Amino acid sequence: MRDQLELFFTALGFFTRLPVPAWVPWSSERMHHAARYFALVGWVVGGAGALGYLALAWLLPPAVAVVLSMALTIRLTGAFHEDGFADSCDGLGGGWDKAQILAIMKDSRIGSYGTIGMVLMLLAKAAALVELASPAVQGAGVALALLVAHPLSRLAATVVLHRLPYVRADDSAKSVAVARPLAPAGLALAGRKVGALSGIAAPESFEAFLRDTGARLIYTRRFLDHYRFTHDDLVGVFAEAEQAGVELMVTTEKDAVRIASTEKFTVCSGMPTSSHTLRASCRSAAAVQ
Repeated sequence: MRDQLELFFTALGFFTRLPVPAWVPWSSERMHHAARYFALVGWVVGGAGALGYLALAWLLPPAVAVVLSMALTIRLTGAFHEDGFADSCDGLGGGWDKAQILAIMKDSRIGSYGTIGMVLMLLAKAAALVELASPAVQGAGVALALLVAHPLSRLAATVVLHRLPYVRADDSAKSVAVARPLAPAGLALAGRKVGALSGIAAPESFEAFLRDTGARLIYTRRFLDHYRFTHDDLVGVFAEAEQAGVELMVTTEKDAVRIASTEKFTVCSGMPTSSHTLRASCRSAAAVQ
């Protein structure tokens, strides 16, 4: 739970200007895995905008309340999205090829395409929200739109980040940490009580990888490099793992191939323990559940 809370705060710090607790660590790998919480950050921003609008609408005309609620969300995010939209307008409007488009988008100065695009986008957003500010629903349309649009927009960004290749050849952009596809292992292990079984030269790196996926590593069993696991070894490991409260046992592909495919174990704590399942679960780490 603590690991997932840290990932949420990492995502919150990336997308907003809200203060993040000092005990939250930062690394590019954690930033990568924090992408799963981008939509939840959208709920925070959208909720703040919705509450701001509903409070202001009691005192001010709907159009003014809409503009001020937009200003509130822009302040919360540090104009993060508006700046990116303006950069995209400048790059796509003024560039002729990929290299030039990327160079323009990286330039911190705003051009005419970016200025016009951002003004039109904000006007369109304000006009759409004002249309939803019907007296018949007492502003509920605006609040609902903000609560839905903010998380959906960040969810869409997360899907694009993980489904499409990263366009830059270098790693100079701030978003490079989140632009890599999220491995299936990261999704399968996040928040789970995990045990690690390894017989490699540097088990620390494998165990660090598991922690970076958001897994709760509560049990480790290390053997010598190139160790040939016996039936008794594995029975003992799974017995200890069950006693420790492990939900999922994980090993490396290198170790999985040294486990005889004929090995069968008694299912304990919901953990099927055939080595075939162990190998086939995911690429970078093999899981048993």
